[in-house]
Amino acid sequence: MEHVAYVALGGALGSVLRYLTGMATIRLFGPFLPWGTFTVNIVGSFCIGLLMEWIARKLNASTDMQLFLVTGVMGGFTTFSSFSLDVIRLAERGELLWAMAYALATVCLAIVAVFGGLAVGRAIF
Repeated sequence: MEHVAYVALGGALGSVLRYLTGMATIRLFGPFLPWGTFTVNIVGSFCIGLLMEWIARKLNASTDMQLFLVTGVMGGFTTFSSFSLDVIRLAERGELLWAMAYALATVCLAIVAVFGGLAVGRAIF
């Protein structure tokens, strides 16, 4: 049950960070495209790669710390279900080209971001 508490605390923190990121992107770029979801998924992908290298090479983290950071914080911060809903909403608004571009860019950049996070983690840890 202790593991669940670590995941829950991390998830709460990650969710708050996701909300704040979403609000910031609306202020910066406006509400036309779901920039908040896009941003958290790309940044989160980079961060999960970086965290995994940090944990593996330097932190010597306990299972609890890994659950807190990766499953909790990063799980709460990134959101594939919101991404999927955003794609559908764009398509339903008749923005099919934007929906496809958004989906493709998110998936491709998220994968590149994980590689980037891993590379940075390997270089500095």
